[in-house]
Amino acid sequence: MAQTIYRRLQQVLDTLPNGFPAADDGVEIKILERIFTEEEAAIFCDLRLTYETAEQISERSGRPLEGLDDHLKRMWGKGQIFGIDFGGVYVYRMAPWIFGIYEFQLKSLDREMAEICKAYETCFASQFFTHDPPMMHVVPVEEELGSDSQALPFDQVSAIIEKGKSFAVTDCICKKEHELMGEPCTKPMEVCLSIAPVPGFFDNHPLKLRPITKEEAYGVLKMAEEAGLVHMTNNFEKGHFYICNCCGCCCGVLRAQNELGLTNAVHSNYTAVIDDEACVGCGLCADERCQVSAIDEVEDGYRVNADLCIGCGLCISTCPADAVSLVRKPESSLVAPPKNEADWYARRGESRGVDFSSFA
Repeated sequence: MAQTIYRRLQQVLDTLPNGFPAADDGVEIKILERIFTEEEAAIFCDLRLTYETAEQISERSGRPLEGLDDHLKRMWGKGQIFGIDFGGVYVYRMAPWIFGIYEFQLKSLDREMAEICKAYETCFASQFFTHDPPMMHVVPVEEELGSDSQALPFDQVSAIIEKGKSFAVTDCICKKEHELMGEPCTKPMEVCLSIAPVPGFFDNHPLKLRPITKEEAYGVLKMAEEAGLVHMTNNFEKGHFYICNCCGCCCGVLRAQNELGLTNAVHSNYTAVIDDEACVGCGLCADERCQVSAIDEVEDGYRVNADLCIGCGLCISTCPADAVSLVRKPESSLVAPPKNEADWYARRGESRGVDFSSFA
């Protein structure tokens, strides 16, 4: 029975647009067994990607209502599903593996779980990073956009922050996993921002995220920029609910480019350009700032490899000669992101050829 329900859960997760493929060695089942009880796995399979109350879930699925809301609250607290408390009225929905269940295991992550997740990386990445649209969008250092009149709201961290009403910060699970594996990162760890469109959302949140003010959220972003971390958010136009601040040594998305050579792992509208005449050849941009090794040393200085550059702007803010600038990619090469999360799910599902309509 246990193997059957966990295999069913794996298949459900893999039917979702984000995916959760089966590995040859079955390591994905070990992950699910660590996170879910059999009962929780069965309940998850009865949920959808849209929010419902326990009453609606019971009526639709035929699952007994008694005790269901309590089960769902516990599952929310264990990072297995998404939940919202509308003043005592609770609604719940499925969470995909990424972004979702994996990130929500931060508080319970230990060395054994880190090793299991690490073992699953290649299998997951081979599916996740070979379909469009990418999950994450690079948001440039806003100061480096200058007077670019074409900058869209989702290319400006301030526009994303200003739409929020509640903010929280937590440790980066990628850095936490590497630390547990004996490969600690030297950059700040508490840098992952969560954003909600309603006041007080993170107060007494079951995942125990640390609530912060809008001003403190801006402070986290500034600290991340100074530390050389890349701002990344949901790859859609509206409805952003997080800003990750990522390093090339730990972040699973940036490592997909650095270690697997997958240059379509993130979406970006900009690229950096170095002025050959102004460049003094100090190498700061290449050696300390670029997180994706997109700047090469050449005979007369340094040059940006446009095929690798993700347009984050980190190389610009510390250039002593002001020799680097951000330029918007040619319109012919730009790909418009999905309108919102639902549109992202639809496009990714089509790209993967999965029918997730029964969970929509």
